[in-house]
Amino acid sequence: MSYAPDLSRLLTPGARYADQHDEYVIEPHPLGDVTLPTGEVVGCDPLTADDAEPFTVRVAPGAYPLRAWVAVLYRDGAEQQRRVAALQLVIGDKPAAWWEPALVAGNDPSVLGENEFFGYGVDAGTGTLADMTAVRALAGWDYEQVEDVYIPAEIPLRPVPGVAGAVTDEPSGANVILVSSGWGDGAYPTFVGYAAPGEVSSFVTDFMVVPAG
Repeated sequence: MSYAPDLSRLLTPGARYADQHDEYVIEPHPLGDVTLPTGEVVGCDPLTADDAEPFTVRVAPGAYPLRAWVAVLYRDGAEQQRRVAALQLVIGDKPAAWWEPALVAGNDPSVLGENEFFGYGVDAGTGTLADMTAVRALAGWDYEQVEDVYIPAEIPLRPVPGVAGAVTDEPSGANVILVSSGWGDGAYPTFVGYAAPGEVSSFVTDFMVVPAG
């Protein structure tokens, strides 16, 4: 079976996980609205995503809340660090009844093996869920502008590691809000939650931070 995390548990305030060293406690943090002028949702590392493609599932244009689910790691009762465990773009008011992989054109889920997934690559340690318009516009910024907005001298560590946001396409108001991607560079899957057939509840990128089980 392909990789299928228990997102219902992960997206629960106060959910607890543990490994042999640490306890992980989940906190939700609202990050503001993401404007989707086209409804084409992209999951990517926006600082290196010149060739990012939108998911095949589209939604109605509009503004939708973005939420970070942060895993706070405790050892011997003391907070050690924070990692963004998941990023959720909330589309509907109803909770997801089931989840499916978020695919881009050409993805074939039937080829996935045990615990395999389709995901986006991260090379700058950041992740976002945004409109295709916003991501393409950001790709056209010069480095100094990107650095001023998204790579501050002091990157925030709490309550949400690495969070930064700005309108990247002025005509449409499309914006990119990014966060630090879990443990850093790598590849991370996104899932689409459905409240009912054809009724999208949310998109969620799993940064694969919490222990399995």
